[in-house]
Amino acid sequence: MEERAHHAVQGQSFFRRFLYWLDILDPTLLLSKEEDITNAHTLLQANGCRCQETSGDSKVQEAWRLSLASLHPDTGSLIPLLFRPPAFLPIGAPLVIATLLPYQGMKPLFFWQLLFQTYSAGFNLANGNGTNKPEKLQSKQRILLLASISFTTVVGTSPVYIMNRYGMNAPAMQTIFRKFVPAPLMAVLAAYNVAVTRMTEFEHGIEVVDKNGNVVGLSEKAGAKAVRETAVSRSLLFGATALVPIVLLQFLESTKFILRNPLALAPIRHISTVMAFGMMIPVTFSLFPQTGKIRREALEPKILSLTKEPELYYNRGI
Repeated sequence: MEERAHHAVQGQSFFRRFLYWLDILDPTLLLSKEEDITNAHTLLQANGCRCQETSGDSKVQEAWRLSLASLHPDTGSLIPLLFRPPAFLPIGAPLVIATLLPYQGMKPLFFWQLLFQTYSAGFNLANGNGTNKPEKLQSKQRILLLASISFTTVVGTSPVYIMNRYGMNAPAMQTIFRKFVPAPLMAVLAAYNVAVTRMTEFEHGIEVVDKNGNVVGLSEKAGAKAVRETAVSRSLLFGATALVPIVLLQFLESTKFILRNPLALAPIRHISTVMAFGMMIPVTFSLFPQTGKIRREALEPKILSLTKEPELYYNRGI
């Protein structure tokens, strides 16, 4: 809690958050052993959890980097390897590419949509707020996870199903379903995935702390703000990732190079998708501080009676 509140005061500009995420998203951090992560956490505790930015000790700075990339900021527990922030690009990029391919049949599309939505939901849940919840809420969260995966998978495959079911083979309809639908659909489903997977955060509330890291109480309004900001961030990430290759290919299709080499469209689509996804991850992760703050007057009466602090802090999650 102390380190979270300390970071709330620092690195609030978009540029500083962007540099922070560029550092934390390094995939090589996934190669670190659990023992190395434990030792890094122990080193930080021994050094009083000094801020990464003000510490001149390179070992402390590296310990911060490894801990922030591997441990949950609320609980201090190890995040599952596949759902750590540095794994988002190497695992998510192939799934996004496979999901955006122009399928004709339903089976491969359904398979890749299921994998993609499952991974997205798992990442959202693993990196959400870690406020302790009663067993009843934990069970509800698992049900919401399955509901989110099922709904987003079905809706994600619906454009191809509609085209096949009603024989929409006209060029105009193909253009609509292949070029205009994917980006907004991915954006909406990404936001929905976050909202449903983390619904218990704004129903049950999340912990809010003062500037010294002391827990003041549980706030549903802080939970709603955290989920809303994360949903906007994820919506922009996947919406932009789907839009960039569509716009690029639309521009290139009439060029002499593509007319002579039509087979080049597929690798260009894949490369542009990976590049867009890779660039948008740190950008969208930086839109809002991971340690959010909320003014006292925006909180519930039960919180107002417990503190006189003008602002309180909470872990927004990723």
